[in-house]
Amino acid sequence: MESLINLVLCVLFTFVLVKILHFIARGSKTESSGKLPPGPAALPIIGSLLDLGDKPHKSLARLAKTHGPLMSLKLGQITTVVISSPTLAKEVLQKHDVSFSNRTIPDAIRAHKHHELGLPWVPIAVRWRNLRKVCNSYIFTNQKLDANQDLRRKKIQELVALVQEHCLAGEAMDIGQAAFTTSLNALSNSIFSLNLSDSNSETASQLKEVVGGIMEEAGKPNLADYFPVLRRIDPQGIKRRMTIHFGKILNIFDGIVNERLQLRKMQGYVPVNDMLDTLLTVSEDNNEDIMETSRIKHLFLVTSFSPPFTTCFIYVFPLKFSNFLYILREFSLLTSLFVTGFICCWYRYNF
Repeated sequence: MESLINLVLCVLFTFVLVKILHFIARGSKTESSGKLPPGPAALPIIGSLLDLGDKPHKSLARLAKTHGPLMSLKLGQITTVVISSPTLAKEVLQKHDVSFSNRTIPDAIRAHKHHELGLPWVPIAVRWRNLRKVCNSYIFTNQKLDANQDLRRKKIQELVALVQEHCLAGEAMDIGQAAFTTSLNALSNSIFSLNLSDSNSETASQLKEVVGGIMEEAGKPNLADYFPVLRRIDPQGIKRRMTIHFGKILNIFDGIVNERLQLRKMQGYVPVNDMLDTLLTVSEDNNEDIMETSRIKHLFLVTSFSPPFTTCFIYVFPLKFSNFLYILREFSLLTSLFVTGFICCWYRYNF
């Protein structure tokens, strides 16, 4: 009787395991059933991730020569369509832009619900159109951009002077750090009328540390992005660390916003006319909560650190993707060993 129960349990466990592996291999059931473009043959579970190599841009160019300018790749559970032709890209971006306008949201961006409040990640709907209208009408107008022209020129002149100083002294210079400091100071002055870098203030040092952490995590390929079933587990801890970094930077913005709100309440306050002042005015004058304080902070999160994020992906991504492929191979090997070991043990126990 006991052996029969053990046999039934082993059969049930095997059935569940096979179903799980089958689900992972096939991917989500909600994917479109339409005909996909040609592409490389996908391996079970991991799909075509290994075909990308440690230099994805070169690998995609090589695959396009074999499968054409429009091809599909199975990246883990995610089906991706790659367009590598200017003609097809124009067709998609100009004639079908609404269908492809919503972005794929990385799991790390879900920290502090940034995907629900950050302008680049909000789905195309009434809320997004209202946010865009505010940005176009009050922030990114020609008048606003022209008003900051002298500020941008001043920051570039400071960068040139710093380079000349190092040249005259015959000292090596970290160009990346200097460029980052210049762009961050130009943005922070436009947004807050403050220098947030190259300063001895506590806020500046905290911000520099947090930005470095965000750049590090944003540049890491995440298993949870290719296998959504792993999102709750967060196996690499990327979202957990991003939550900490986002929390720190939002706290910094909290302090700056609250200080400005207190100043605006004082008698004789003279408007600074920077981005923060403009958005606070819109928030006070608007009754539909289009630009409430939480959205202002997440807009700053996007606006302030887009250049560092771009630099991060250019310089950090190839190395991080190489490490990611190593983790992926180890994951595939462990899965195969587990399944093989389980089958061997079950066979030996029952036969």
